[in-house]
Amino acid sequence: RRRGGQARTLAAVEAPAPGARMSVAAPAALRDASLRPMREADLDAVMRIEEQAYPFPWTRGIMRDCLHAGYAMWVQERAGEIVGYGVLSIAVGEAHVLNLCTAPGHEGEGLGRRMLQALLRVARGGGAQRVFLEVRPSNPRAIALYERSGFNEIGRRPRYYPAADHGREDAIVMAMELLGDDIAKMPPL
Repeated sequence: RRRGGQARTLAAVEAPAPGARMSVAAPAALRDASLRPMREADLDAVMRIEEQAYPFPWTRGIMRDCLHAGYAMWVQERAGEIVGYGVLSIAVGEAHVLNLCTAPGHEGEGLGRRMLQALLRVARGGGAQRVFLEVRPSNPRAIALYERSGFNEIGRRPRYYPAADHGREDAIVMAMELLGDDIAKMPPL
């Protein structure tokens, strides 16, 4: 679900404490939205979004298993309604964006970008030095988001996603290096 230009530096942040809300600078349209860790009680709302957004959605069991496994799972709320979510795994210096979704009808409001920024901060706080993800070539909006965020295409996974009529669709594999703070001290190119 991504692609990109040169990797950008992210400010060093601490991983948020469990139960904490995360603050990510946002334009006026996002000021009424907040991010918080996903809870099991959120799964009904998350699954409604997942099933509306994707022709081949994750199952409730997959979501629940990710939650129980301790993956970083965040929801974005506006006026008490969940309008997006993200799932991130972190291990051995690497992170993987497993799912990033904005509720249908809320696309184009900056919610996906805000959630991605939050996941990248969580990844950095968890010690990740690079972040990976997969995206369908048929999802240009997601690819553009990932490219603008600094992800680069590094390869393809043939026939990775299920597709209509029992077909398969490749995945574009994208990656981003989370550069250290010392990059700011480097002379311009």
